Amino acid sequence: MIELTEGQELSLSTDEGTPLTRLQMAVGWEHTHTAGFAGSGSAPVDLDASAVQFAGGALFDLAFFNHLSTRDGSVVHLGDNTTGKGEGDDEVLTVDLSKVYGKVDSIVFLVSSYQGHSLEFIRNAYCRLVDDAGTELARFTLTLGVRETGLVMAALRREGDGWKLQAIGSGIALKTPTDDIAALLPFA
Repeated sequence: MIELTEGQELSLSTDEGTPLTRLQMAVGWEHTHTAGFAGSGSAPVDLDASAVQFAGGALFDLAFFNHLSTRDGSVVHLGDNTTGKGEGDDEVLTVDLSKVYGKVDSIVFLVSSYQGHSLEFIRNAYCRLVDDAGTELARFTLTLGVRETGLVMAALRREGDGWKLQAIGSGIALKTPTDDIAALLPFA
């Protein structure tokens, strides 16, 4: 497993150079328990994982809590966790790169607060890429508070016959991925 830093890239292929095809992008977080009046706690922050596909600099399709699968079935959201409570991954998106429509050149992964909470009230946020065998290939951990309501975690970019993962880690003012597609374009 490789711990990625902002801007770092990883080719998605086996040691023999065969492109990987079936992956899971998993995200997890915890809300800050000392938030709220006098540290009494605050309501859990409901973060939502999303994947947005772009083709030639334009929106192609997306998968998120309100639209669980892309039309081609290449990206599927496995369900909405509204609290971030519990061990392990909070939300998972499966990705079958062999099914991605040929003109799609990037898939942007983000988390956002549907309720409009600042991400300053979350901690231990991460995004991890897992192969079909369950092996964690890479992890990107958010280490600083984010004032915005969303965070672009990572992007997959088509590179010839294969794909490359890039860690991003940039705050963005979105509650859902459809709020402002133009704001996501610089990450595509």
